Amino acid sequence: MNIELSQKQIGQRITELRKMKGLSQEDLAKSVKISRPSLAQIELGNRGLNVFELQRLSLVLGFSLDDFMSKSFSVSQDVEGKTEAKSKKTDERISVPTLQVKKFKNVLLYILERCAGKPNVGEMVLYKLLYFSDFNYYELYEEHLTGAKYRKLPYGPVPQKLDIIINQMMEKGIIQRIKTEYYDKMQTRYIPLAKADLTELKASEKEVIDRVIEQMSDWSAAMISNYSHGDKPWKATDSNEEINYELAFYRRPPYSVRVYQEDEEDSI
Repeated sequence: MNIELSQKQIGQRITELRKMKGLSQEDLAKSVKISRPSLAQIELGNRGLNVFELQRLSLVLGFSLDDFMSKSFSVSQDVEGKTEAKSKKTDERISVPTLQVKKFKNVLLYILERCAGKPNVGEMVLYKLLYFSDFNYYELYEEHLTGAKYRKLPYGPVPQKLDIIINQMMEKGIIQRIKTEYYDKMQTRYIPLAKADLTELKASEKEVIDRVIEQMSDWSAAMISNYSHGDKPWKATDSNEEINYELAFYRRPPYSVRVYQEDEEDSI
C-alpha cells in the first residue's frame, strides 16, 4: 500500500540505497543530472523531488517506484560489508580535508603580500581571510584549496596547525612576526619576507582569494569576526569543534558564492 512520505523519509531512503550501491553523492548526482549540493539537500530532507528526478533515481538505484513509496519498503540487507565500507570511503574522499602544507604557505604568503601593509590586518583578520578563501573555493568547486582544518572558536573560525606552519616559515626567514599598536591595543601581525610561488596556485584559486581580499581585507577585526559568526558552517558547528566543509553548501546570501540551480532544464 502506498503512503504519503515526507521529504525526510524520501531522503533517508535515497541515502540508504545510494550507500548500498557504493555510490558517492557526486557519482549519483552526475548520473541523475542534478548538482551535488541539490542531492545533499534531498538526502537531508530539505528539498523535494519532481517525478522526473524520482524516475531517474529509480533507474540508477534500481528500485520500483511503487515499492519505494510503500510503507513496507526496506533496503536489502544482503549487501556485503565491504560494499558499505567502500561507499563510506568514497563519500569521505571529498569531505575530509588533507592539509597541503606547501599550498597553504603560498596562499598565506599571497594574502600577506596583498594585505600586510594594511594596519587592520592582524592575526584575527588574517584567520578569516584564510577561512573564507578555503570555504568559498570549496563551495564553488567542491574541491579543497589548502585542505586546512578550521575550528570554531569564540572569535570565529581559526585554522588548525597554523602556529606550527608560521614557526616553520619564520625559522626559514619567509615571514616575520611583529607587534604593533592599533587603536590602543597590541596587535600581532606578519610581514612577508619572500614572494608567493604563484605557480602553486591555479587561476581559479587565485581568483577566489582575490575576491575575498577585495571584499574583506579592509574590515576591522571586530567586523570580520561578526561577519564570520553569520556564516552557516560556523553557526552549525559546536564550540571548539572542527568545521565541516560540507556545510558550505547550506549557505544563503550574502555568504553563498555559488548560484544553485535546480536543474529544471534537465527535467524532461
